[in-house]
Amino acid sequence: MILYAIPTPLGGAPQDALPSSVLETVRTLKDFAVENAKSARAFLGAVGMPVRELHIEEIRDDFASLLKPLREGRALGLLSEAGCPAIADPGAALVEAAHREGFRVVPLVGPSSITLALMASGLEGQRFAFCGYLPREPNERKKRIRELEARSTKERETEIFIETPYRSDALLGALLESCRAQTRLCVAADLTLPTESISTRAVSDWRQSRTAIGRRPAVFLLLAHPQG
Repeated sequence: MILYAIPTPLGGAPQDALPSSVLETVRTLKDFAVENAKSARAFLGAVGMPVRELHIEEIRDDFASLLKPLREGRALGLLSEAGCPAIADPGAALVEAAHREGFRVVPLVGPSSITLALMASGLEGQRFAFCGYLPREPNERKKRIRELEARSTKERETEIFIETPYRSDALLGALLESCRAQTRLCVAADLTLPTESISTRAVSDWRQSRTAIGRRPAVFLLLAHPQG
């Protein structure tokens, strides 16, 4: 049996973000492991699921229960809140559990804010690393930013990270305070939405014309200028 990793839109209707083949596959399923039941039901309703009983369970530590449909011979769909499941998402542990039990895992095509941001940033696309969330405590966050900047310099590598929307402006401020003037910084906010904004500038330019991000989901990308 198959565990399908199902992407969900970053915003807007599923039909605008997902290929018809993905939507057709989703409509064949009746069992889902999800990050949030309410948003999952809204997504499945928008997909136009056939009128029938669906079995939806939120992801938790009891993977034995979540994988029960696969053991009983039914395919299972994995849904996150937005974007690709198992990337910066609790679904990764469920995918690991499925592999341990020998089930096939099939990723379906859909939007990822991380790769979309990298595509539009103009930064190094051959070598990059997704670093998740940075520390919340200011001193630890500043230390981590400088570590990532040093790694970017050494490896000529784009460093990618995210933050909860209500702390986006605080992270931007920490980056402008901590990074060297020549380091290039991209902020990609509200990807795929009408309010989308993507800007890549040197930190020195950001400092001169700083723009508030607001409470919007954003991806941050950093590429340090070689020293010497």
